[in-house]
Amino acid sequence: MVYLGILEQLLFWGGVILFLVSLGLYGLRTRDYRSLLMFWQPTIAFNAGENRINRIALLMMILAVALKGYLFYIS
Repeated sequence: MVYLGILEQLLFWGGVILFLVSLGLYGLRTRDYRSLLMFWQPTIAFNAGENRINRIALLMMILAVALKGYLFYIS
């Protein structure tokens, strides 16, 4: 059980870091920091690599939340 708790933290924080990396790569490539600040407007156009990193990060965070729910209900 302790290992699942550690895995949940690693998935979540790893996902957050990867998400920020994908945004940073977009910012470095385009120098369009305004799109990053106004995230509610659909102006970000990721390339294939940035999009892949972004989706993997979001999947990691969703898995972490699901694991947290599982650990909450099993204990």
